Parts: sequence; structure tokens; C-alpha cells
Amino acid sequence: MRTASQPVNSPPPVGDYLREWRQRRRMSQMDLALEAEISTRHLSFLETGRSQPSREMVLLLAEKLDMPLRERNIMLVSAGFAPVYSERTLDDPALQSMRQAVDLVLKGHDPYPALAVDRHWSLVSANDALVSLMGDVDPALMKPPVNVLRLSVHPAGLARRIVNFTEWRNHLVHRLHRQVDATGDAMLAALIKELLSYPTPDAAARASRTSHDYAGIVVPLQLTTEEGVLTLFSTTTIFGTPVDVTLSELAIEAFFPADAETATALRHLADKRQAAAAAAR
Repeated sequence: MRTASQPVNSPPPVGDYLREWRQRRRMSQMDLALEAEISTRHLSFLETGRSQPSREMVLLLAEKLDMPLRERNIMLVSAGFAPVYSERTLDDPALQSMRQAVDLVLKGHDPYPALAVDRHWSLVSANDALVSLMGDVDPALMKPPVNVLRLSVHPAGLARRIVNFTEWRNHLVHRLHRQVDATGDAMLAALIKELLSYPTPDAAARASRTSHDYAGIVVPLQLTTEEGVLTLFSTTTIFGTPVDVTLSELAIEAFFPADAETATALRHLADKRQAAAAAAR
């Protein structure tokens, strides 16, 4: 809790921050002390402020707590040290090769839809297959930054075209809860409330009254398109061992057809896009 004398924009005391993340990870002082190979007494002193951690100790404890790089920087500043992990924008020349890798993965995934998002699920990039599925969504939802979860369940977005709306929204909310548990991000917590506030489309409400077996393995996205209902499941790809905050928070969401009919429909949509592009030249 912030004290009356603590500046509004100052980081929390390092001991409080350390205890918060230990409790977030559901670890006792003994658990963390054993992981870090330090005494429980020393860890207690660090949390109460009776001892100040060295830079190396902050990084060690942050690693054992599996803290996001952004949070590790905050704890370093709380302890009086400079941040270790850089935070560049995606158009920074230093990240050019990484951005090219993302674009290559997205393009190579065609004719199946794929997109890249940041830590708040704001759209970074998408391939043509994904863009073609947007249809007649409200242009206001497409103004940057485009939040893809809001776009998915907003009444003016894709909601009315998602056959299994209730199951899909519950799936997204469950993922967000896991992210909030892992990161403590207040914006994601607020996004959960927003997604749950949107009404269920009438068609989806009627569909939810019947029993469905959505592949029995994953919760797919069932989306109505000009080619019929597409049934898709998704995978998430992240960069391995990043040391840049922005890069560590970037994820690629790639969708795959859950049945042969969807695979055929996606190829037909790709053929139509190519034919339209050729006619426009």
C-alpha cells in the first residue's frame, strides 16, 4: 500500500514488491528461500526492509519468481538500481530482424489466419487471411490500437458471427485470468470486466441451449463467413529467451482449420483474394 509520503509515480518499496510477487506465485518464504538458496531469515529481512538487496539478489529473486521482464525492471528501480532490460518500440532498427521474422511467419501461415499482438492484445500485424475474415465490423473498432479481444466479442465486431459465442468468450476470459495471475496487469483485469459486460447475440444464445461437442479437445472459434461456418483452433508462439521488454510481450496467434471443410473454405477464400488482386492490377 502506498504511504502518504510516497510520491505518486514512485515505485513501491522493494520489500513490498518482492512480497507481492512471492504471494502472487503462491510461494511461502521458505519456498522462495530454498529456490534462491538463501536463508528464510535473510528473505524476511528483505521483505520487511531491514536489509536491502544487491542488484544480483534482485535479479536472482526475480528469476526464481518468473517475473515478466517489465516487472523485473520495476523491482530493480525499487531497489535503487537502473533497469537491465531495454524496452524498444517495434519500429526500432534493433528489432528490425525480429519484426521481419514475425511478418514472415504471418505470411507463411496463409491461407490460414494469423496475427501478432502485444501484451494488452493490441494488434501489431495480421496476414491477409485474417483481414479477409473481418467482414463488416464497425470501423471504429478498427482504429488503432485495435484490441483483438474487444473486436472479437463486441456487438459491433465479430460477436454476431461467432456461432459458439459463449464458449469462445469464456475461453478468452479464462486466458486473460491466467495472464493477470502471471503478470498482475491492471489493464488486462479491466479488459476481463469489459468482455463480460457485452451481451450475448441472440443467435449465439439460441445455439447455447443445445449440446455441442466442439472437437472434444480444444475450444475452437466457429465463425460464419461467405464460405459457411469455419471451425478454427489456435496456437500461440512467443520468442524464446528475449531480453527486450517489448519483444518478450509479443505473441503470434495462429489459427488452423479444425476440419477438412474449413481447410477447403480457407483455400477458396485465398483464391478469391488472389483473383481480386490480379484483376485490380
